[in-house]
Amino acid sequence: MKALVKEKAEPGLWLTDVPEPDIGHGDVLIKVLRTGICGTDLHIRNWDHWARQAVRTPLVLGHEFVGDVVATGRDVTEVTVGDRVSGEGHLVCGTCRNCLAGRRHLCRATVGLGVGRDGAFAEYVALPAGNVWVHRIAVDPDIAAIFDPFGNAVHTALSFPLVGEDVLITGAGPIGLMAAAVARHAGARHVVVTDVSEERLQLARKIGASLALNVAEDTIADGQRELGLREGFDIGLEMSGNPAALRDMLANMTHGGRIALLGLPAEEFAVDWAHIVTSMITLKGVYGREMFETWYAMSVLIEGGLDLTPVITGRYSHRDFEAAFAEAAGGRSGKIILDWEA
Repeated sequence: MKALVKEKAEPGLWLTDVPEPDIGHGDVLIKVLRTGICGTDLHIRNWDHWARQAVRTPLVLGHEFVGDVVATGRDVTEVTVGDRVSGEGHLVCGTCRNCLAGRRHLCRATVGLGVGRDGAFAEYVALPAGNVWVHRIAVDPDIAAIFDPFGNAVHTALSFPLVGEDVLITGAGPIGLMAAAVARHAGARHVVVTDVSEERLQLARKIGASLALNVAEDTIADGQRELGLREGFDIGLEMSGNPAALRDMLANMTHGGRIALLGLPAEEFAVDWAHIVTSMITLKGVYGREMFETWYAMSVLIEGGLDLTPVITGRYSHRDFEAAFAEAAGGRSGKIILDWEA
């Protein structure tokens, strides 16, 4: 089968032939229809410091996907051939304290699909049945392919109650855009999205942001005045990993404000901890999705009319992966989809 592979420990990716994956008694084999390009895939393609530490070559990339089940192991009972599925890309041990307590997203022994084991940028992918999410309602394949990052957005956005709250989102990448859509759908009063890319800010406006603010030209305080906010934001969703963005967010929160942090900084940086303490601000780190409460929430949001189509800005045949990755790396697009049926 064809697969997009990190063949060598150097920058680049290769579309090549690899064996079709075998499945065990508890696994399923999935024919891949669409995949989404993630920032993780860009890191591996570039072979940066993180990728050199995290990845062993050769490796089939990819963890955002949708496909159809074509075979199941003999012990699989809840997934059947023909099911349209996406997959939870964090494979957990099942035996640690958190896994046994039902907090699988906190497993310390997590293995990432497309990072620690062969992934979904291929014609077929194998996955434990316990990691498969069956789409019980009709979902556009392009949207179903990005349920993994959509889960990051939902997990982050729903960390705190949103009804009637004023929400600040720093970073208008694909996950920030999806979080803005979720916040609006969940009943936030104002949703402000900041970035320095006008193209991405325009996408934020399409997705329903109250205000899309270019912080290279205007300050968050300017945005507050435009919206008539007197005491700052109630909820912050930090999606960029940019030190200046978090500092600006902290400076514009109301007393008792709550911040969920998804963006990953490249290095340590200082913040004003005295301000955090005296303003009684709550900080919560978010990684991945809750298994499978977030997946349930995602399906309900889509069934309830949440529209993510503005987030998808490019669609390519898997054979045109170079152009697709170039667009995804440009910092101006939304989500980029690879079509494995083309």
